[in-house]
Amino acid sequence: METFLSRIVLNGRSGFSTLRPYRNILFIVFGLIITAALSAYAFSPASAPDLAQRNNFQKADINGLWGRGELVVLMRHVERCDHSTNPCMGDPAGITRKGQNMAIELNKSMRTLGLNNTDIFSSPLLRTTQTSHFVFDRTVANQDWLINCRKTMLQDVVAHKVGQRNLILVTHSECIDQLEKSLNIPRTMMNYGASLIVSIDPNSHKPKIIGFMDAPGWKTVLAKTP
Repeated sequence: METFLSRIVLNGRSGFSTLRPYRNILFIVFGLIITAALSAYAFSPASAPDLAQRNNFQKADINGLWGRGELVVLMRHVERCDHSTNPCMGDPAGITRKGQNMAIELNKSMRTLGLNNTDIFSSPLLRTTQTSHFVFDRTVANQDWLINCRKTMLQDVVAHKVGQRNLILVTHSECIDQLEKSLNIPRTMMNYGASLIVSIDPNSHKPKIIGFMDAPGWKTVLAKTP
């Protein structure tokens, strides 16, 4: 046993001795790997901030941008019936009763935010049209491009944004994903009723991701707004 252990120790020392001349090179390589990893992290695109957290809503000046008509809100439909065990409103292609209640709460928040200076479009699928009905309590124009949006979502958004008027689009998570992809922004996990908020510069028409808001977050932040 002692002879066997002695051999392990001797072999270990021999191995270290063999590597000693390359020690500085190994440290340099290791340092380069760490530096590359940190650089990749530092220069990677930032994800959309949660506007309901901390003071992000106020820092982003959402009320100011909204008042000037410079925002686009991409709202995901509320809970869909065919992906839930909750009671449905009726048609399985539509929303659940839970989703209906969420949409009614969103209606209160949208009225607080103000919709006089806002254009609203919806995907024509039942779950989005029902969401639009309960959130905005008005007839909302349907747009086919809010379903087939895999390649041209960003271009369509910019094309439908009218100067000095906000734009709300009731759509689907894959359409929101596509817009983030076009802007090189990491994918945001959009819950039912959540919104991605984008500003459109009135001069350059350049879009910029401002952040996202879960459905309950609107009530929280608007209650703090003077």
